[in-house]
Amino acid sequence: MITSKLTSKAQTTIPQPVRAALHLQEGDELAYEIVDQKVILTKVRRGGQADDPFATFEEWHSEADEKAYAGL
Repeated sequence: MITSKLTSKAQTTIPQPVRAALHLQEGDELAYEIVDQKVILTKVRRGGQADDPFATFEEWHSEADEKAYAGL
């Protein structure tokens, strides 16, 4: 089991084995999910579909749209 301590300002250091397992680097974003009194820590992936709010709008994803909005 890997542990860390909480400071008086409610901060903690993510232990090195956890940083290594998640390939964390400075500036990475983390997501926390609470499930049954446990916290699941996940590295937020950049450049994925979650970053594109229009990814599900296929009607706006034609070749004509790509050409029309290429410079934006």
